[in-house]
Amino acid sequence: MSILHAIVLGIVQGLTEFLPISSSGHLVLVPELLGWNDFGGDDSLNKAFDVALHLGTLVGAAWYFRRDLAGYLLAAGRSIGRRSLADQQARIAWLLVLSAVPAAIVGAALSSTIDEHLGRPILVGVMLILGGLLLWWADHLDGTRTIEDYSVRDATLMGLAQAIALQPGVSRSGVTITAGLWLGLDRVAATRLSFLMSLPIIAGAGLFSAVKVAADGGLPPGSGPAFLAGFLAAGIAGWIAIAGLLSYLRTRTFMPFVWYRLIVGTAVIVIFATGVR
Repeated sequence: MSILHAIVLGIVQGLTEFLPISSSGHLVLVPELLGWNDFGGDDSLNKAFDVALHLGTLVGAAWYFRRDLAGYLLAAGRSIGRRSLADQQARIAWLLVLSAVPAAIVGAALSSTIDEHLGRPILVGVMLILGGLLLWWADHLDGTRTIEDYSVRDATLMGLAQAIALQPGVSRSGVTITAGLWLGLDRVAATRLSFLMSLPIIAGAGLFSAVKVAADGGLPPGSGPAFLAGFLAAGIAGWIAIAGLLSYLRTRTFMPFVWYRLIVGTAVIVIFATGVR
């Protein structure tokens, strides 16, 4: 795999993991449209690179939220000793863990099905459009709840929404933000919670995939530089996406992302249905 391709895919992963436009969908579409075949049908190599990109986005997000995470971890640790969730930070920390459970169960149970059947470009295009329409609807809801109002109900329903995002094209951030807006959260709160929810699920998925990669023999010789380049590109792009979107949403709506999803989804369906490439 070339370092240039690794950097491009790392940037794609980092940006689209947190912008509500689907990282998995774009990682299917970009190589297809550009005619890249870096892995030559080697599923183990493909999964290894996917692990590197997701770990990169995890590091980028963890660095951005480092102060929040430190507070949540300390509060959660104290709550174990006291057997109490009276502390607000501890309550939010455990709710973020709860939100990861549905996607973890679905991902572990259906990982082979997702890899083999759900990454078809036309289906990705359809999901981009449907997700865009749902985000458009949710963006018009006038939510006022903040992150301090995060509840068990919110964590459960946003967690179930996160499980749906295992289908490429849906967008993990897009569907969890949509669910948050539907639950009455304001734009910044829904988005911030969506990003925080991603940390345990990305970490868990990365660990799960890393174990499978190790069982398949680990990284191929000579792949290290490209994998490192992709890792770094994904981490930097992820940090930029989080900081940029949270700043943007203080005064603006999700409509540019809605239009992006509708236009790209329609173009993907036309291109792959007609074979015009």
